Amino acid sequence: MRNIVVVDAPSNLGLRPPAPGTVPGCYKLAGALRENRIVRRLGAREGGVVVPPRYDLGDWREGDGVFNAAALATYTRTLADRIERHVRAGDFPLVLGGDCSIQLGASLALRRIGRYGLAAVDASPDFRHPGNSDRVGAAGGEELALATGRGQEDLTDLEGRRPYLREEDIRLFGIRDAFHDDPEVVELRALKVPTVTVSELRAGGPAETAAATLAGLESPALDGFWVHLDADVLDPTVMPAVDSPDPDGLLPDELTALLRPLVTSERCVGLNITIYDPDLDPAGTAGALLTDLVVAAFAPL
Repeated sequence: MRNIVVVDAPSNLGLRPPAPGTVPGCYKLAGALRENRIVRRLGAREGGVVVPPRYDLGDWREGDGVFNAAALATYTRTLADRIERHVRAGDFPLVLGGDCSIQLGASLALRRIGRYGLAAVDASPDFRHPGNSDRVGAAGGEELALATGRGQEDLTDLEGRRPYLREEDIRLFGIRDAFHDDPEVVELRALKVPTVTVSELRAGGPAETAAATLAGLESPALDGFWVHLDADVLDPTVMPAVDSPDPDGLLPDELTALLRPLVTSERCVGLNITIYDPDLDPAGTAGALLTDLVVAAFAPL
């Protein structure tokens, strides 16, 4: 049994300000899940905090590329150092974000070690890049594109390791049906990246879909795979505390059924959790639910 090691990555560098003069509150995610005793309930070890640089847009304007890029590059390398150390030691890092740009830290870490896949459980594809959008700027909606080498070189080619992920090694789950014809989804499907919408997941069954996907992620061609969980994959009736609470998402039991086969696979080397914003959850109920779901995913059947 591998040791789960909880690492905090409280970075909000990849999100736009929710209002002028404010910063995204997702950097409080780790503290909220810890308040719900996630470390003790998982029987996990303490992995500490990877402190991010200060959130500062400076004089950035639309069209200037990714904001906070220099800080993101620095943080990606630092977080990768921590994740790499745990994966090489045979631990299972559970990384508490933060916004989705923390996924770049995991991707870079695993690229240093070998060839790894990614199972992304997310309401949106996060594949925005200059080739399909004129609104590039927030890395939290672009991390999958950046990880596959699309975008500015100071983020896509850290340490000369571009790309951190190959398209054929990526699987996406829980994309909203409303995004079916979105340019990002259309491009991903043209690249033959499996992109499973909410309705498709329900039609095939979450557990059954995950089990079928493992045949590819557990391939001998890969050294393992990582799981990325964005809280916005849940329906806003149960998870309203995210920056983009789009309707028609997964329900709690569906998410647990999807996650469990993935995170309990012997070839899964880690998991990160992102986007939940305690500032939008004054009663703390959404944070408690998210903690419960993660704990349940690791529970024996």
